[in-house]
Amino acid sequence: MIRAGNGGCYFDDFKDAECVGIGWGNLGDLNQYTNQDALRSAYIHHFGNAKPGRTANAIAMIRKFRDDIQPGDLIITYSQEHREYLVGEAIGQYEFRHESEPVGEFQHIRKVKWLGRISRDLFTQSTRNSLGSVLTVFSLSGAVISEVQDRLAGKPVEPSSSADDVPAAEAELELLREDVVSRGHELIKDKIQSLAPDEMEELTAALLRAMGYQARVSARGPDRGVDVLASPDGLGLTQPRIKAEVKHRSGSMGSNPIRSFIGALREGDQGLFISTGGFTREARYEAERATIPVTLIDIDLLADLVVANYERFDIEGQRLLPLVKVYWPAE
Repeated sequence: MIRAGNGGCYFDDFKDAECVGIGWGNLGDLNQYTNQDALRSAYIHHFGNAKPGRTANAIAMIRKFRDDIQPGDLIITYSQEHREYLVGEAIGQYEFRHESEPVGEFQHIRKVKWLGRISRDLFTQSTRNSLGSVLTVFSLSGAVISEVQDRLAGKPVEPSSSADDVPAAEAELELLREDVVSRGHELIKDKIQSLAPDEMEELTAALLRAMGYQARVSARGPDRGVDVLASPDGLGLTQPRIKAEVKHRSGSMGSNPIRSFIGALREGDQGLFISTGGFTREARYEAERATIPVTLIDIDLLADLVVANYERFDIEGQRLLPLVKVYWPAE
């Protein structure tokens, strides 16, 4: 699968020029890089390395396009506008086109003999999911290739198997949704873990503000007591008066710090104890038996609370933890 630019905007260029292509034209002819280190150095020189993971993915796709595609391989590209896949067969080797003769905006080219077009609606949900990767270049499984070849040959999905495929497709889509949510949750936790201790306190204050309280981080100093203060009026004169302790470290929080925290609370206070390293069973028991309400928040619950309230985060909170919203079909 080779993407024709964002949304398949160069789909017609690929079709008319009987080829596929990829970007990164600043690298020049890819054949000049005789090993991966040379390619990586050139990539970093032209495009930087602010996100090493993205650099590694880009280099892997460039090498796949140059080295892995062989004559006779099945090639697919997609148009979001037409909701169609263009299917063909690779012919020849990798080519570099100079700036005067690109295809669309692409200078790295592979010639293709196009065999036909297939509507997205003709594929099973499983194949649609597989073809939905946002990578520029990726390999297809044997099952997907077989289905593409069947549709290309005009072989329809059998009615019985199509009917049976509905619950299976729905189940697979639900599993995919759960996987995306789970991965997103872990990535958000990674972002939270990367914050500095003082930024964690600011994030806690931003979360409480998003939940409708006026919150502020306590003044710096060794004996300042709690880390974050929050209340409806911002002065602590109106209940609930929330005092939060934030511990941003590895390792579970034991019962002694919880006991000390509870001891500093007064009548009318409500306590939040946030520990990104989690809590021991004894610590949770200490909070449960406290006469003053105390809520323990580990990093999983913190990530859930951030997601649930993120749309109400102020600019400072969003700056600390930049997130984007992902939409998913309801049914």
